[in-house]
Amino acid sequence: MSQSDWDKDAVTQLIDSLKDKPGAMLPILHGIQDNLGYIPKDSVPLIAKALNVSRAEVHGVITFYHYFRESPPGKHTIHLCRAESCQSMNGPRLEAHAKAKLGIEYHETTTDGNFSLEPVYCLGNCGCSPAMSINGEVYGRVSPERFDEILDELRGQA
Repeated sequence: MSQSDWDKDAVTQLIDSLKDKPGAMLPILHGIQDNLGYIPKDSVPLIAKALNVSRAEVHGVITFYHYFRESPPGKHTIHLCRAESCQSMNGPRLEAHAKAKLGIEYHETTTDGNFSLEPVYCLGNCGCSPAMSINGEVYGRVSPERFDEILDELRGQA
């Protein structure tokens, strides 16, 4: 999905349904991302107008919270755990390997659109560190070699 391929009517309906609630900005942003997988840049003026705030305020909230994406995610979203347990169990080595293997940094998507890489600050799998999740499935004791195997399996499912 490109930046221009989003359903403006659906986003407008979502904004209209939530704009009068106290603290509406976060529920609106979550709703958009839950439906589209990201917050399109062109939706920012719609949100700002509905909430009577500046576009800069909306953009500030989007960029403050690491959860929100401003570009479409890849087919598979990889979340690497960055919490203390995973960090102490070779998490940095796994992180460096994943970034090198995919050729991307956090909050980016591979050029083929297959994988997005996101940090997460605990998957609740501390006893099996380092951990990651892909499309909601949690993996434990992930070595660089196991990371490559999992990616190869996902690529084979095309």
